[in-house]
Amino acid sequence: MWRDGEVAGVTTDIVVLSERAMVSTVGFAAVFYSEPAVLGLLANVVSAFLLCLQNFATAHTGLRPQGAEDVLAGVHLILIGGFVQLLAGFLAFRKYDHLGGAAFLTFSALWSSYGATRIISAAYPPLQNITLSSGNASQLLSSTMTHLSTSQSAVAGLVAYISISFILSFCSATVNYIMPFIFGAIALALVFEAVALFGQWALIVSGVIELVIVLCGLYGAMALLLKGITQRYILPGFGHPLFNVLLLGSAQKSSSKAIGEEKKKNTKYAEPMALGNICDTVSPFIFAFYFFGYMKTFCVGAAWISIISSCQLLSSFYSYLRGDVYYTTKFGAHSLLWLVMSWEEFVLTTFLEPGKAQESRLGMFGGWFFLVVACMLFLMSTHKDTLEMLQNASFIILTSAFIHQIPVSGAYPFLGAACSLCTALSLYATFASLINSIGEKALIPVGKQAMSSSTLQTTLMAAKICFTRSKNFPSGTKAEVPDALFYICNGLAAVSAIQGTLSDPNRQQLSIPSVLIPGAIIQLYICRIQVQGGRRFGCVLPFCYAAFWGAWTWLRFAGHLMNIGAGNSEGFTAGAIAFLVLNAFLMILASSFNVVLLCMTLAVELLTICFLLFTLEILPLPFEIVMLCIFSIICFYGATASLANSMFGKDLMMMGPSLLTAESSKKNTEDPPPCICPKSHCTSGLRTIADLLNTGAVCGVPTDTVYALAASCRHPQAIEKVYRIKDRPQEKPICIFISNLDQLRAAAPPISPLLWEFMENVYPGGVGCIIKKGEWLKKLGVGEGYSRVGTQDSIMIRVPDLTVLVHLIDMTGPLAITSANPSGEVDSTHHDMVISRLGHKLEGVLCDGESDEVVASTVVNCTRIDESGITILREGCIPAGKVMQIFERVKNRAV
Repeated sequence: MWRDGEVAGVTTDIVVLSERAMVSTVGFAAVFYSEPAVLGLLANVVSAFLLCLQNFATAHTGLRPQGAEDVLAGVHLILIGGFVQLLAGFLAFRKYDHLGGAAFLTFSALWSSYGATRIISAAYPPLQNITLSSGNASQLLSSTMTHLSTSQSAVAGLVAYISISFILSFCSATVNYIMPFIFGAIALALVFEAVALFGQWALIVSGVIELVIVLCGLYGAMALLLKGITQRYILPGFGHPLFNVLLLGSAQKSSSKAIGEEKKKNTKYAEPMALGNICDTVSPFIFAFYFFGYMKTFCVGAAWISIISSCQLLSSFYSYLRGDVYYTTKFGAHSLLWLVMSWEEFVLTTFLEPGKAQESRLGMFGGWFFLVVACMLFLMSTHKDTLEMLQNASFIILTSAFIHQIPVSGAYPFLGAACSLCTALSLYATFASLINSIGEKALIPVGKQAMSSSTLQTTLMAAKICFTRSKNFPSGTKAEVPDALFYICNGLAAVSAIQGTLSDPNRQQLSIPSVLIPGAIIQLYICRIQVQGGRRFGCVLPFCYAAFWGAWTWLRFAGHLMNIGAGNSEGFTAGAIAFLVLNAFLMILASSFNVVLLCMTLAVELLTICFLLFTLEILPLPFEIVMLCIFSIICFYGATASLANSMFGKDLMMMGPSLLTAESSKKNTEDPPPCICPKSHCTSGLRTIADLLNTGAVCGVPTDTVYALAASCRHPQAIEKVYRIKDRPQEKPICIFISNLDQLRAAAPPISPLLWEFMENVYPGGVGCIIKKGEWLKKLGVGEGYSRVGTQDSIMIRVPDLTVLVHLIDMTGPLAITSANPSGEVDSTHHDMVISRLGHKLEGVLCDGESDEVVASTVVNCTRIDESGITILREGCIPAGKVMQIFERVKNRAV
């Protein structure tokens, strides 16, 4: 079997993949996930079929579903259209499917929201007034509250998803020609579903379109299922796009990476920017409907926004998995904003009287913290593209309008206009990010950068130099990806917890969402990503503080609703004392990290004392207000410094040194490595490995996919040693790597013009081409290793897209390459894995950190390219569909 250029039958590949799956569940290769689109399409089929049956039944009888029938329909939509498609979206992201991941998670939110609307509609049927009994419940709902207008509320969400569905339909046409019809039919069905909320005549049209979704979806699912089973396309519709994505424009010369930070290409997970922009389109669109007065209550709107905001948290999570701290923070903060705004408006319109609540809103300050966070994100985006800056500028406008000191009569039109602006920019950003991700080029213009990355770093470091007179001021533990979001959540909770008086129940009730959601709920999400990274306190610190803010909300803001007050809160008194002891230990741990974290935990200790004094009815309120303000300032600085330092991997802003350090930890007690392990960024390290290879050694080297074992083709005994090191069967051939196609041209192989053109389009990169073997290999520099590379008749040649390896090949000549793992085990994705598993058998390992991929290259048989085209023998880091698109384009051009 070929590995990174070694091929055998499909059966052997499947066996090896199964063996790898049993070896490790961490970092599965994208190919392991087969075709998640089958699951997503079937979820859409079942959901559309359910609506189709209901629409035809309603049109026939004239009676809309209600009661239990509506509840059951809603539950089915949530479970099948929502959760099943959610799983498909997860798998699509892991398969590096930009379009599939964004589309399936978006439609998961759509069907879940529509299902929730059905359930709410059944709970509060039209023209039914709600009468509440006396007692505590009367404090929760107004006794004069009229029915919840499903038609007013749901239409806003449907219209938002209609625009998103049309964009997804258009973008999917650049991938295949089945998805466009399915996504387009969903968009049309939503149009008539929205119309049907006001007139039953549209139900028939909607039902017919939903039948189209069912038929196209079943065909697409069957085609992909057969493709997954047979590893080739049996039914037409996939593998070829309606049109080439490159027709949408030429690559922009100025991209965010041209002058900004340079990072390795991450293909372990699909890019989540499109999903985040979709969420930033739907949420403000629904809010715009509400703020312009088209919705009287926000119960259904809160449900729709909560669901789509959960998807935005997923885009934040996938940004974290890709190591992108900026989008992790941005999408997390935006999700937080939408959730707080929606549930605050829900409380205002459902539980309170807006007129009487206006005075209470004047004493709320959470909107100010959102404003400074929006300004911080704008600053950090100045080295990115213009579109990103415009989006952040629109959120500055939105958060300015959200400030509670602005009267409702003036704030709502301002908020409506700001939400409309956010919707328009996010809609364009959705289209641009999808197309640019699919094409892997900046095809849709997003603008230039305002400043370079180095300029922004210099600006951020200016304050540090001013205070310390040095760039190298000692600092504690480096900031990690989720730290900025952790500080933002605690800071927002603290600002929102500020109360000018203890006798305003309306203000307390309105403050519940802005304290509980960031302080408790979103911090549980931060716990999850802290556990994923295995860093810092794990999930201990955010989990403890989530419990703290949850208890604060329960007693201070919701206590009057449950007849709990300062006079009967003995349990809270005991809990506060226990938390004082617990947080003292957290302070000791924080002192071993940095000063900012220590100051934060110290401020929490003082806030816990305030909480304790409240339970004892001796709280000095001004002291608590001062402590909440200081705590929020610490959190804002911590968020800014963590974001800046994590984005650029440098200590640009001071976090302070660790105060507790163990001297013994400084001693190097590690065992020496079993082989020579030079760094790839050092010229001396590259020369060391080259000298070893030229003397017949076998070394571990990084590639543009996974780590590999390399041996010089001039030393057949070294190639034989590779087989012994890996316990590799002799019948499995080894491929060769060259540095560029000019080397191949100099050897003058008998290659047709079509194959030359195809190679020029796939090299350098993660595609290996199997061609016919011949004496020309000796001219290439293979030498005595001729009989030990490839098979008797063919050889796989690859040109890697990694500068370090290309320079190494220039110094050694062609290298025989195979993956750096014991035969049948999982690939090595870090030099530490190579050293620990095979280092004692190798002479050297070139250390280059984490690999670009978790899966090897895509292998293409080109031996009969002129007669019958190419054959994908193994799908790796480059999708088979993309390789086929390149070949079809090259073939059509040749004709």
